[in-house]
Amino acid sequence: MIIQYSVAAIALAFIWLVVFLISTLQKGMVTIGEANQTLAEVRNAIHDLSGESKQLLQNANEITDDVKTKMKTVEPLLDSAQDVGEAIHSVTNSVKKATNGFRTEFSPKKINAIKPKSQIR
Repeated sequence: MIIQYSVAAIALAFIWLVVFLISTLQKGMVTIGEANQTLAEVRNAIHDLSGESKQLLQNANEITDDVKTKMKTVEPLLDSAQDVGEAIHSVTNSVKKATNGFRTEFSPKKINAIKPKSQIR
């Protein structure tokens, strides 16, 4: 009789273990399904973002090309402005030299005064 109770207890424990494993496997399947759904959403989001990033890079390249073209257009103007600045600098230097020459030519001459003997050492 004890053997029959032992076999019955083992059978009940086995049934409980099978039920527990089945419920655990079902929860695992639900979790895997949710993970697959999330992965599909992430793939779609990445696909959308890659399209947008390609468009953004294309716009950035167009803007860069436009800026390069405009810089090439403005470059001669900047060169001319530099030439004008150098010419003005040259004229300013010439005027300074002429002014210094004019000032030294017409500046009053110093007269050496005779110092009294007490100041001579």
